[in-house]
Amino acid sequence: MTLNLAKLFLDNYHTLAMLTKYIKAAMHRAKYKILSDDGTFYSEIPGFQGVWANADSLEACREELAEVLEEWILLRLARNLPLPVVDGLDLSIKEVA
Repeated sequence: MTLNLAKLFLDNYHTLAMLTKYIKAAMHRAKYKILSDDGTFYSEIPGFQGVWANADSLEACREELAEVLEEWILLRLARNLPLPVVDGLDLSIKEVA
């Protein structure tokens, strides 16, 4: 029983570490701009359709973008939809025999 719990913990730890690396790599690709009509910050990540954020400050925009990205990834994983490969990191679910 202890061995199974340890394996489960390590599997989850490695999955979480991979997810964290993926999010960090994707966030490095983010593009930011200040919108001229209202002075707010807008950001998006090229290749991640529908992942964008808009906020009053750059930091708030980054935080919102990271949250949107996390939710987007989880939704796509839950629905078994493809995810872009980022810096060699592939989060797609593979079937195991």
